[in-house]
Amino acid sequence: MATTTKPSTSFWVISILAIIWNLIGVIVYLGQAYMTDDMKALMTEEQLAIIENSPIWATAAFAIAVWFGLLGSILLTLRKKLSKSVLYISLLGVIVQLIYNFFMSNAIEVYGTQGIIQSLITLAISLFLVSYAKQADKKDLLS
Repeated sequence: MATTTKPSTSFWVISILAIIWNLIGVIVYLGQAYMTDDMKALMTEEQLAIIENSPIWATAAFAIAVWFGLLGSILLTLRKKLSKSVLYISLLGVIVQLIYNFFMSNAIEVYGTQGIIQSLITLAISLFLVSYAKQADKKDLLS
């Protein structure tokens, strides 16, 4: 059954911004996954060591966070209920990645305050998107 509730302008703005945010995440992930020697030369040895020595599960969490975030944002824009579940999976990827970065690697030492701030912003946006999708569903904006 199709919904008849019309989304507000803010719904569309948030949905489109969510797609853009997650596209940026995908670009960062792909840049890291397919890093060239020229790109590696721009990094410190410590930064490169963190990336090259990340366990596969941490890299998988990064991939899940960004790809499911993008898919969830697209589904939200398309007003699909599935967006909630997909965004929850993305959030789980973000949390697993942050656990690795904060507690199992020296990423905080290497990236400093900037790395902490970026991680917390990413977590906050992921939490917001999950909450927003839940609210949109309660308002019958998703089908």
